[in-house]
Parts: sequence; structure tokens; C-alpha cells
Amino acid sequence: MTLGIVAGTIIASRRADGIAQPVYLLIERCNQQGAGKRDYLVAIDLMGAKRGEMVLLSAGSSARQTALTDDKPIDAVIIGIIETIDMRGAVTYQK
Repeated sequence: MTLGIVAGTIIASRRADGIAQPVYLLIERCNQQGAGKRDYLVAIDLMGAKRGEMVLLSAGSSARQTALTDDKPIDAVIIGIIETIDMRGAVTYQK
């Protein structure tokens, strides 16, 4: 799994994914403090994430193991919205 910050939205009315009304978001990978790495990917949003929120991503073959993405050409999926990261007893990220 990967951490990322929602940077924007992706609109593609013509797609071959076979998913009705998907929401695709532009995600910037980040570290555990929320600092961006200037490395972006597109993920389908299953959680209703908003711009600026830190999210938990599943990528690769794992991204195709949800009810919505099963056997679909999906490479990344948002599976959670991060509220707090505690690393070695210290909070490194707080929503």
C-alpha cells in the first residue's frame, strides 16, 4: 500500500473500464508526514476523498480485488482516508 495526497480530479467520459460513474483522482505520492514526492498517479476513489486529504492506496493486482474493480483494468484504488499516522510513538500526520 502507498500513501498519497489528493491533488485533483480526472474526468474521462470515454473509458474502457466498464465502471458506471467512476470517480478518478490525481494522487501525489507522499511520505508519512504528508510531504509530496512529485510522483503522481491516477486512482479510482471508493471512499469519497477530497482535495488535500491523505489517502491509502492499493496498486497493481491488489487494486482489482474490490467488488467494484474485480476483473477491471484498474491499477490504483483509494481504499482509505488517513486521519492519523503514529510512528514510533510520535504523531507524524494528523488530519
